Amino acid sequence: MKNNRPENDYINRNVMEILVSDEIDRQMLRLPNNIKKFINPLEVATYALNRLPALYASSQQGFNKQKLKGRSEYSVKITQEVRKGFAAVQQDLLRTSTPLLAENEAQVEQVIQEAQAALQELADYLPEKDLTWKNIVKLIKPILAELKEQDRSEANARRVRSRSSGLWGDSTYKK
Repeated sequence: MKNNRPENDYINRNVMEILVSDEIDRQMLRLPNNIKKFINPLEVATYALNRLPALYASSQQGFNKQKLKGRSEYSVKITQEVRKGFAAVQQDLLRTSTPLLAENEAQVEQVIQEAQAALQELADYLPEKDLTWKNIVKLIKPILAELKEQDRSEANARRVRSRSSGLWGDSTYKK
């Protein structure tokens, strides 16, 4: 039996990410509050994951199997690497970093910026300069309706002029 889902609907997951995240949560509970605020759990996870094997799964059965394997074979190593990750991140509290965005998030951010720029450009051409996404339809709709009515009026005027034109009276195509 073949599924009707396209191939790109399927995903795979690194089970080790979940195991490391769980361990980070456990160890964060033990830290004092004044230290917690300076810890970026994502940096700790990155540190630990770079030192642990990946355990990928693409099915629920595989996910469960990898999770059991990770807990039984790597629980001590996970605890050690997460602990080292906390130490590594704490050593340089003044260091700053720019977080990576997921590819889709970066694309969404770019689309939002482009949309804002387009909205601002449109606002520059309108008498009402306070144009927002909430009021765009309310402000643009009457202008478009007026332009549509002007187009109809001009089209009717052209038809009337062409019918009443004296050029047809002198035409050789006259019946």
